[in-house]
Amino acid sequence: MNNKAIGIFDSGVGGLSCVKELLHILPGEDIKYLGDTLRMPYGIKTIEELHRCACDNVDFLQRRGVKLIAAACGTVSSNVPKENMANLTVPFVDVIRPTVTAALAATRSKRIGIIATPATIKANSMGRRLEEMDSDIKVIGVPCPDFVPLIESGHLDDDIIRKSAQSYLAEIKAFGADTLILGCTHYPLISKVIREILGDDVALIDSGREAATGIKTALESLGLLNEKTSGGKTEFFVTNNTEAFDAVAGIFLGENANIKSVLKDIKE
Repeated sequence: MNNKAIGIFDSGVGGLSCVKELLHILPGEDIKYLGDTLRMPYGIKTIEELHRCACDNVDFLQRRGVKLIAAACGTVSSNVPKENMANLTVPFVDVIRPTVTAALAATRSKRIGIIATPATIKANSMGRRLEEMDSDIKVIGVPCPDFVPLIESGHLDDDIIRKSAQSYLAEIKAFGADTLILGCTHYPLISKVIREILGDDVALIDSGREAATGIKTALESLGLLNEKTSGGKTEFFVTNNTEAFDAVAGIFLGENANIKSVLKDIKE
């Protein structure tokens, strides 16, 4: 048993898709969430910049005594392998393996689409992993650079996000994918819009939800669960603009609408 908190980071509100699922499947666990809102979006950064951000985020959470760290970020997961983080001293979970495993289980036609940030699509980590696991799989990846800034600005269900989604998802529809990986943890926040455009026959794979499942599995295998069944506390830290984060987080999490994030310098 381990009563320390789970550490989770992302560039902004996206990782809340992971937090939301954890609140349901591990309601007794404490969570420390870091949204690096000062340096978002991550999807247009260089590999060197992403490495610096990831290591800074890991350091920040480790200084707060967490027992495990999860990169609830497709861009970091695709571009910064944990073995490249020399400062990592606790178990680490990313979104790649649990997400592609779920996609393979869901597809019937073996045609899988991936939407993600430009950096994630360029790295092609998810596409390669899918093809390694099943050589018959056909994959299309579509970069969606506008999604993260729009979501961070609160455009979760309006004509602005809908117009952007229609443009990006046209390739997915033309490809005939029966399964779509939401390869950035921001994207489940607009899953309603995506579902409207693609219809009910396309399985949506929520990378945030799958990351949460991966966290639970890792904690169980390492004997790190705290064994409480309720009463977990979640702390939110951001590196810029608490009001914008709190507003979007409140809409998405719902039952935790009175969110009060704490502004922190990443080096604190």
